[in-house]
Amino acid sequence: MCSTVYGRLDATPYERAVDDYVASEGPIALAGLLANIGPSGSKSQGAKPGIVVASPSLTDPDYVFAWIRDSALVFKALIDRFTDGRDSTRLPLILQYVQSQSNLQNTDNPSGAARGLGLAEPKFEINETAFTGAWGRPQRDGPALRSTALITLANWFIAQGNTSYVTSTLFPMITLDLNYVATYWNDQTFDLWEEVQGHSFFTTAVQHRALREGIALAQKLNSTANVASWTSEAANVLCTLQSYWQPSNAFILSNTNSGRSGIDVNSILTSVHTFSSNAGCDAVTFQPCSDKALAGHFAVVNSFRGSLYSINSGRASTAAVAIGRYKEDSYFGGNPWYLATFAAAEQLYLALSTWNSQKSITVTAISQPFFAQFIPGIAAGTYASTTSTFTTLTSAIRTYADGFIAINQQYTPANGGLAEQFSKSNGTPLSAVDLTWSYASALTAFDRRAGVLPAAWPAAGLTVPSGSSCGDSSTTLSSVTFNVNAQTVLGENIYLTGSVAELRNWSPDNAIGPLSNPNYPIWTVTVQVPANQTIEYKYIRKNGGSVVWESDPNRSFRSATTGGSVTLNDVWK
Repeated sequence: MCSTVYGRLDATPYERAVDDYVASEGPIALAGLLANIGPSGSKSQGAKPGIVVASPSLTDPDYVFAWIRDSALVFKALIDRFTDGRDSTRLPLILQYVQSQSNLQNTDNPSGAARGLGLAEPKFEINETAFTGAWGRPQRDGPALRSTALITLANWFIAQGNTSYVTSTLFPMITLDLNYVATYWNDQTFDLWEEVQGHSFFTTAVQHRALREGIALAQKLNSTANVASWTSEAANVLCTLQSYWQPSNAFILSNTNSGRSGIDVNSILTSVHTFSSNAGCDAVTFQPCSDKALAGHFAVVNSFRGSLYSINSGRASTAAVAIGRYKEDSYFGGNPWYLATFAAAEQLYLALSTWNSQKSITVTAISQPFFAQFIPGIAAGTYASTTSTFTTLTSAIRTYADGFIAINQQYTPANGGLAEQFSKSNGTPLSAVDLTWSYASALTAFDRRAGVLPAAWPAAGLTVPSGSSCGDSSTTLSSVTFNVNAQTVLGENIYLTGSVAELRNWSPDNAIGPLSNPNYPIWTVTVQVPANQTIEYKYIRKNGGSVVWESDPNRSFRSATTGGSVTLNDVWK
């Protein structure tokens, strides 16, 4: 989907400098991305066809692996370029990706058996064998992101009249991933950065999107087998998504159990990767121009201002700054990331596209601090495109977005190579060289700047469901951490179920788990549950096909009020 590029006839010298960078770096980014895809990419030696090598870096760090998440995001960018007609030569490579992912879906790995729990394995060897080393697993965003990429391709095939490939190949793969999402979406996961085990805003949001897209695709194909469960769980996921918003501090909590502030570029990446052109500035799905997403952008950017990074020191309080993952980051010393800084720009370009399309900007009490950067003291209200306020805001925000691109431009080496990070002290590229995700993020940010938008997904008109789990507002969930002291034998794991849907309604087959046990014999999990309710629960032992319940009576607790938390410390009985 393309829209008119605005503001180019009267581009300022500053904008033209960014234009020049986009024009020169765009082809380099595409070439760099393709170089890391097997079998013929110049930096992908040993990779099977369609396998994305995260980076050709072999040491410090070793990134010569195929991450499910990275691969899906990279191929989503390529599939978008193919399906909108800009790159008609890419279909053979895309079909190789499809085959590679089918192979990985059918590969047993440390997360579990093929076609089951193993779908959440975060990465594989580039020859399509399982990676068996220690790692943060499971990571439950992979199946959702992969299905979104494949659904985009499936919709294109259907539009071409080729339904047979969809029904024979793509839809079975998509169904496998979405059934996993529908079953395990509320279980703990390692986060976007593979460091924290809990619940992740990014993961929950992309899971919701994937389920909605899967429902629409199934309906196109007249396939009803999974629509009811996907629809039910999509409503539950959307409900839970609201719990990440922190109204008292006006930011999005990116990860639970992180031990950090919770302010993380995770939230910006979420709005970027769940954007839909049909949803306007909807806050329920945290669209880029929604008041909550803009407040999240404001909080993330402000967390990197000041002296945290030397290269940001001295920048004006309303100027763009280099963006990292989160302010407490210590990986490689904690530095800005190219993809994070591109994402900060991309969210704003997407917001600008929506405002220009709907011909108005709405300022709320939640988003007012963001807009006040450009018009101090701006009042809440809706400003039509015919007003000077609209013109001032869109012009200033475009310049602001360009500022993030200009920072990456400043610290991109002469050859255009994009590493993972650049030094917070002097901007020197650091960590993994030629990071494929960095190149993909450049391409998508440049596209959004040009007004090129991805295909929409069914995000329009969604409402948070009413009922005991959600109520009529977006803030009716609370958090509970279950800890149980349970000695186990080899092959035995601890699961959890209980009296509400979030605890799987007493289902031993769909029970939450296995619980994590980094401090064995303590097994732990954190779940979002309905606030201010009495909830019953029990732990279960599973070993192969054997299921053993705790002794009666059922355990019970009173959940916290909205946004609060409870910790339960139990001993197996």
